[in-house]
Amino acid sequence: MSHNNGLIEYHPIGEMDDFTDQDRIFIEVNGSPIVILRIGDNFYAIDDVCTHDQGPLGEGDLDGCQIICPRHGARFDVKTGEVLSPPAADNVRTYPIRVVGKTIEIGITKP
Repeated sequence: MSHNNGLIEYHPIGEMDDFTDQDRIFIEVNGSPIVILRIGDNFYAIDDVCTHDQGPLGEGDLDGCQIICPRHGARFDVKTGEVLSPPAADNVRTYPIRVVGKTIEIGITKP
């Protein structure tokens, strides 16, 4: 069983001005694929893996703050990771994002 009470460590991933609205950045942290999305002036980070069949979630279409899995159409809220429609049943993991000056940073929980 994992607990999320470790310290969060922030890592820079780019400059705000490098990303336009609807841009995506694909990164890997500790072997886990993550997609960072810019929607308007906000940034969100989620696992780039659909909880239904481990498909590439980050390649899906955006509908407001929802991402639609390109394989089977499951929808997730990119703000909360909540699954919004089947066939997925489990939420997707989200990561905190902060902007320091113009640098975008992702928060990763230290083990």
